[in-house]
Amino acid sequence: MASINLSARDIEAFLALVETQHFTRAAERCHLSQSAFSQKIARIEKTAGVALFERSTRHVAPTPEGEVFADEVRRIQADLQHALAHLHELATRHVGKVAVAALPSVAAVWMPQVIAKYRAAHPNIRVELFDALAGGGLALLREGRVDIAITAGGDLREFDVVELRSERFHLVCPRDHALAKRRSLGLAQLRGEPLVHLARGSSVRQHIEAAGVAAAPGALEVEHLATVAALVAQGLGVSVVPELTLFHFERAGLAHVPIRDAVLRRPILLARRKGKALSAAARAMVEAVVEHARRHR
Repeated sequence: MASINLSARDIEAFLALVETQHFTRAAERCHLSQSAFSQKIARIEKTAGVALFERSTRHVAPTPEGEVFADEVRRIQADLQHALAHLHELATRHVGKVAVAALPSVAAVWMPQVIAKYRAAHPNIRVELFDALAGGGLALLREGRVDIAITAGGDLREFDVVELRSERFHLVCPRDHALAKRRSLGLAQLRGEPLVHLARGSSVRQHIEAAGVAAAPGALEVEHLATVAALVAQGLGVSVVPELTLFHFERAGLAHVPIRDAVLRRPILLARRKGKALSAAARAMVEAVVEHARRHR
């Protein structure tokens, strides 16, 4: 089948003749001379390969094929108007969806405030939040299931990354522990202390080990910070955790002391797929997250 190349002006002329059933009035509507208009209609019919109008000296009317084509053209125009209206709603953030993967600590500490403010500004945007460890969040981003991931490490070469903040680590221990009253500590002062560790897949563990703090044989290793807090509260060891996770330990009534060694810092990073444009809804979420991180840096 040969390609059919009709312009918007061609469609406008065709519908004008269908509606007026008069060459002169249709030509005037399209701001064309009658001869130019007649040539345009003839070219449309030649392109279509079928007569679209019945002509007589007193009368012009669409053929059955012309009526079918007119119905199809009107449907397409209505669909286009609907699509343009929906596009406008997306662009102005009146509808849409945004999905975010965030480290559990970020999801618990930052995202409730970010989402509340975002929803107040964009009440019709659906927000999805996945609280996932660093590797899981990047996997969701890689698969296209989220627009952005707020993470703290891993292999980020395939993503565009912005650092939101760099957070200190803290020793958490019982309030009666010998180190609990210190204003700050160095990593060297933790030698000999029994440490409760998070699992190796966590960004917390990866940063601690990168700073040279290895798990001693037989050390307790668990998956969740709430479990770490319970174990430390029971006097089964101390732990080293980043600042955003401290709410777990404050609830447990534990002391926390900042670790001053610059080598032990956890960057909080916002990652997005390279070469993938964000929707207006996702761009607004990025702005909200960046603004929140700036205010709480």
